[in-house]
Amino acid sequence: MLRRLRTACGVVRSLRIYYGNRDRHAAMDRLYAQFIHAGDLVFDIGAHVGDRVAAFRRRGARVVAVEPQPALAATLRWLYGRDPRIAIEATAVGSRCGAVTLSVNLDNPTVSTASEAFIAAARQARGWQRETWSAHIRTPMTTLDALIARHGLPQFAKIDVEGYEAEVLAGLGQLLPGLSFEFTTIQRPVAQAAIARCAALGFSRFNAALGESHVLAFAPWRSADEIARWLRDLPHEANSGDIYALPPSQRPSDS
Repeated sequence: MLRRLRTACGVVRSLRIYYGNRDRHAAMDRLYAQFIHAGDLVFDIGAHVGDRVAAFRRRGARVVAVEPQPALAATLRWLYGRDPRIAIEATAVGSRCGAVTLSVNLDNPTVSTASEAFIAAARQARGWQRETWSAHIRTPMTTLDALIARHGLPQFAKIDVEGYEAEVLAGLGQLLPGLSFEFTTIQRPVAQAAIARCAALGFSRFNAALGESHVLAFAPWRSADEIARWLRDLPHEANSGDIYALPPSQRPSDS
């Protein structure tokens, strides 16, 4: 009973944070207008309570929302289950198809993770001392390539999986028109590995947005080596953000 109550409170907390700020929504709309047009297919890997789903829907996109946490997948179905443009997949995404153990932060579900290394890094990091992962669930796991086979090639894929980003990209064997993945300063090697994987797939232009700013930091875009150096030199207090990757000649332009 207590676990269910904490889960419900955690979901309500996330809904309040991620849907309660109109300025944030406007910033997301400006950002994603550079990557997504009406009718495009978008993957939201780690959809959480679906605020990015809402942003993609405002762009007129079709969305595959992927979320392994049962309470959050149920929230997505409640919010978006009647929209024929949105498909909800209650699964984790990684380097292989199968199953994985998810460590759930009941009070702050946005930092639930399939990465034990992420939890270990958080326990030793300033600013993370109050976070606890007290529940564990076994969940199905698929790959980006399997999702592509099922739904089609996305114009853009957003990946936010709390330290599992490199594993997700290891399950992608083809170049996409664009993607983003979250980074944290407590686990820079994961982001460095994700950058290297993107470069190996053929992505050649990179950018970044700090925190929840939804504002790209660089014009023109940077190379893989340049964005890796920028990430290495970030202060710990920067905490997190998203790295964006594009192939050589893909929107937005370098202007």
